[in-house]
Amino acid sequence: MHKPVSSMPSDSWLRGAAIYQLYVRSFADGNGDGIGDLAGALAHLPYLAELGVDAIWFNPWYPSPMSDAGYDISDYRGVDPVFGSLADSGALIASAHALGLRIIIDVVPNHCSSAHPWFVAALAAEPGSAERDRFWFRPGRGPGGDLPPNNWQSIFGGPAWTRVTSPDGTPAEWYLHLFAPEQPDFNWDCPAVRLEFEDVLRFWFDRGVDGIRIDSAALLAKDPSLPDFDPSGPSGAAHPYTDLDDVHSIYQSWRAIADEAGGRVLIGEIWLSDATRLARYVRHGELHTMFNFPYLSCPWDARELRLVIDETLALNAPAGAPATWVLSNHDVDRIVSRYGRADTAFDLARRRYFHGFPVDLPLGTRRARAAALLTMALPGSVYIYQGEELGLWEVQDIPDELRQDPIFYRTGGDDPGRDGSRVPLPWSGMEPPFGFSPAEAVSEPWLRQPKEWRDLTVAASSASAGSMLRLYRDALRIRGSELFSGDALIAWQPSPEGVLAFDRGSRVRCVANLSPAPVPLPPHAAVLLASGPVTDEGLLPPDTTAWLHVDLGSAMGS
Repeated sequence: MHKPVSSMPSDSWLRGAAIYQLYVRSFADGNGDGIGDLAGALAHLPYLAELGVDAIWFNPWYPSPMSDAGYDISDYRGVDPVFGSLADSGALIASAHALGLRIIIDVVPNHCSSAHPWFVAALAAEPGSAERDRFWFRPGRGPGGDLPPNNWQSIFGGPAWTRVTSPDGTPAEWYLHLFAPEQPDFNWDCPAVRLEFEDVLRFWFDRGVDGIRIDSAALLAKDPSLPDFDPSGPSGAAHPYTDLDDVHSIYQSWRAIADEAGGRVLIGEIWLSDATRLARYVRHGELHTMFNFPYLSCPWDARELRLVIDETLALNAPAGAPATWVLSNHDVDRIVSRYGRADTAFDLARRRYFHGFPVDLPLGTRRARAAALLTMALPGSVYIYQGEELGLWEVQDIPDELRQDPIFYRTGGDDPGRDGSRVPLPWSGMEPPFGFSPAEAVSEPWLRQPKEWRDLTVAASSASAGSMLRLYRDALRIRGSELFSGDALIAWQPSPEGVLAFDRGSRVRCVANLSPAPVPLPPHAAVLLASGPVTDEGLLPPDTTAWLHVDLGSAMGS
């Protein structure tokens, strides 16, 4: 039973938390317009409490033109009318706290919306003005300034610069946007920008928010000389806008604000391959944790997974920061589809390549179940992306005219984008929209759900003893018990090739069989939970994970 949040003021809650990522637009539609909202989320808080999570991370709910699903923010202190109101957010936070659920929200500090009042004022201001100093406005290169200031490319595809027009209609300066043109980058060398975001943090902490997930956390600081960048250049060469040293002073000031507020946490979205550089973000006085993208991207392979697990624990240990474990999120393909392909790894830059493989859904589901138990047995905090607990798959056959992700359009359809992982959840019934919207709704969901999801609705899954939902509920219940408490490390045990076996404390052993053949389980008092049936002979089938109640010192079978 969760305790009310108000009785737990320390930030230690994060160390072993299970955190549910709630993509508002696709979770539950409360008003029948086909778009998820805070009213829908509020109505389903008991579902999340019953699931057994400790906190909910909300993707952006702020006012936005929605050029990038709300990551283009026009007001950092409000709620977009399509999702509800500021009062709705307060009611949701209070209700969640009463159920023992903490609330984490996204803050997007690298860029805002081109509709943000600051950027509107910058467009109307003169070059060199204080208004333009909040962003990266620069004259172009070449005759007449017709070329962008440098060769930087947008992460969403195409140039990272857009040219503006003077009041008299003539082409003028260019502005930087590492994402879409509707998302101009802030200039974090400008003191006004730093002060503004410090105030934004205090605003939401004062309203009861328990944590901040920082979007694109490594991108804020830029080399002010704006040099050209060759991504194929020598390894170790300085990057002009990723992971610059200046970014750490920003998070040091943010940490002071979080500590002052009491029990509030900072979580970084940081895509870096250099473990040494990555570890700097969780040094004392900076972020509490960061997302584990190497684990998320890792293929279903025992050797590679063990390497990532060991590197993750080693990276976080010196700072005393909890590790994080993530299988999926709103930016990557759903785990059932990924694990059902011939190549089970993932790389954002090669999404089209991965979508070229056929998907074996039964295989992907079996592996996703095994991965869930493997992941939840690891020490630290675990993230569950909505629908993961239902076994939803990536919807790859969305008609082009219904796609909304700017990546799809910026790449001319070369990259299918992220819409397939954002299709609305199925709650009940035998036909779409599966209870996502009220029965009297006049609008269809913003993305269509596959009719085959009738077997994966919350209602159907709750009634099925062998469902993914029942597995997640059981796993989270056991994970939150004293069996898993108190031990921050794991102890690897001898195991056959293709098998991962480790102890958590003195009473639980996790055995994950990623090999192609069944393997014998070690001596044990009981099987606490298994992702699939264990044979009568005590064999663990391929692509299956078991949690065993064991005595300290028992050894892996051979």
